[in-house]
Amino acid sequence: MAAGLAEGADTSCPWGRVDWSAPWLAPWRTVGEPLAQQVQRGLPVSQALGGSHAAAAPVGFAPQAELPEGVAYEQFIFESRRVPTRDNLHDFFNGLVWRQFPQTKRRLNQLQATAIARDGVGAVRGPLRDAITVFDENGAVLAAPPALWAALAAREWQRLFVELRPLWREARLVLFGHALLEKLVSPRKPMVAHVYPAPEAMTSIADLDAWLARDVQPATWAAKPFAPLPVLGVPGWWPANEAPGFYDDPDVFRPPRAQA
Repeated sequence: MAAGLAEGADTSCPWGRVDWSAPWLAPWRTVGEPLAQQVQRGLPVSQALGGSHAAAAPVGFAPQAELPEGVAYEQFIFESRRVPTRDNLHDFFNGLVWRQFPQTKRRLNQLQATAIARDGVGAVRGPLRDAITVFDENGAVLAAPPALWAALAAREWQRLFVELRPLWREARLVLFGHALLEKLVSPRKPMVAHVYPAPEAMTSIADLDAWLARDVQPATWAAKPFAPLPVLGVPGWWPANEAPGFYDDPDVFRPPRAQA
């Protein structure tokens, strides 16, 4: 599936470079494209995200200047229910995830704030906070047949993307990480998502959000139960992956780590 910018898009503006026809933005387009257009017309990102259709979000959005000096970002969100927001794509996509996955984002923030209240803010986040940050920035959720998951877990890339290619029609990959969404504005082959398994029965973002919020448990997530997935290798997501040899690049499609 080829992606292309809309005719007349202003590529000098960051929001004008977002290709809303890209397959990875399909779950985000209905909400995100109109908001991006508002920002392009000069509305601050915090105001666009906090408009009249944001009632489902458990937080509001505030200019970055409202974050007091010395207060942890996650703690401020938890206590004030307001997300400090800069006028850039990174924070725009973060706000978009808050609107689409309100229950999961609230759960992740709760766990972050609880850990900060207990341990303070140090140079090292600790296993749980680190895992949450990884997923929040670069995570994705994949509902797929067991054979695909087995190949992904084993990093059997040829089997995953070539031999089992027809099975991808039964899979659904939804990106969650706002940093990953931002990076994919300028797609590059090495971009990797940290993927968490979802039940195959998940058919709507609302159902996925409710399930994921319940499934985030500290003991499990502290172990980083994610699988690395080069997202531009997903069939239908990038025209180049139809070419022979695309998956032979060991710098992107890395073999499993040797067992100690």
